[in-house]
Amino acid sequence: MDYLNSVFLQSTREVHAGDALVSGGGISENGKFSYGYASSPGKRSSMEDFYETRIDGVDGEVVGLFGVFDGHGGARAAEYVKQNLFSNLIGHPKFISDTKSAIADAYNRTDSEFLKSEDSQNRDAGSTASTAILVGDRLLVANVGDSRAVICRGGNAIAVSRDHKPDQIDERQRIEDAGGFVMWAGTWRVGGVLAVSRAFGDRLLKQFVVAEPDIQEEKVDDTLEFLILASDGLWDVVKNEEAVSMTKPIQNPEEAAKRLLQEANQRGSADNITIVIVRFLANQEEEPSNARSG
Repeated sequence: MDYLNSVFLQSTREVHAGDALVSGGGISENGKFSYGYASSPGKRSSMEDFYETRIDGVDGEVVGLFGVFDGHGGARAAEYVKQNLFSNLIGHPKFISDTKSAIADAYNRTDSEFLKSEDSQNRDAGSTASTAILVGDRLLVANVGDSRAVICRGGNAIAVSRDHKPDQIDERQRIEDAGGFVMWAGTWRVGGVLAVSRAFGDRLLKQFVVAEPDIQEEKVDDTLEFLILASDGLWDVVKNEEAVSMTKPIQNPEEAAKRLLQEANQRGSADNITIVIVRFLANQEEEPSNARSG
């Protein structure tokens, strides 16, 4: 704990029992990034979303680990991924030397170990994941499923993950090549059951619903302003550009996450809503002196 305490400058947590909103945030001691989160069941009676915001040390490097995990068929898979994915990742021998392969291995290992733990369960559970790993000036975003990552770079909203849906041409082809099928049942579904084409868990569909992540790397420089990770409870009702424009003027990432959650609720989101925002501070040291010029 001594190391972790030295990494955190501040950390807050806020719970509103009435609407079951949980929020919090913190800032790294080196001042390079801050983060905030907000999570709520929304209109659902049960909560299947989980999140993780974690700062750790690996081989002398300060590492930021952020994730949003949206469960289906219950909370078991999402909770398991929250508890195990990042530990499997930072324990990987190639975490620093080959981070992308370490991420892919950690996703697949976590999936395999979850499936083994499910042997006694008679009901399938699964989970999406949208994760961001911050190592030095590298930001690596990985995802399975339809929780999404969007960055603001140079004032522009850029999706840095792809929603894994069964009706995408390549995903549908992969599923059919493996002997599965995609059909319409209110929306496009794998086997007529599952509305995402990649996920952790989902043992009965595992042959078709893989946990192989898409991974995208971004450079952390003075054009990268912030990152939004969120479950589809946000993205179902708020466009990428809208989320970025609402976040931009709010410097405190926890307040920004709460603002997005409030907006999703007001627009009638029918799902659990979880949002993590990471704001990159490298380009903000000069702002106070220039803020009022012009």
